[in-house]
Amino acid sequence: MFKEIEIKSEAQVEKINRLACNAPYEVWLHAGNVMLDARSLLGLFALVGRKANVVVEDDVAPRSFQKLVAKMG
Repeated sequence: MFKEIEIKSEAQVEKINRLACNAPYEVWLHAGNVMLDARSLLGLFALVGRKANVVVEDDVAPRSFQKLVAKMG
């Protein structure tokens, strides 16, 4: 399952990282040919100013995923 977001600031990167660390499942960000673990703060800073897809496995509840992505924006 995936949903596109735009990463606009370093503060948003920190928020995405915090939310991913608290999620009971793995969260990834995909941009171009790069796939990053959202729990890796350092890698996420490379995505500031870019659009990326938030990616989770298909067995994650859709409602839970939508709530997570909404908080990331």
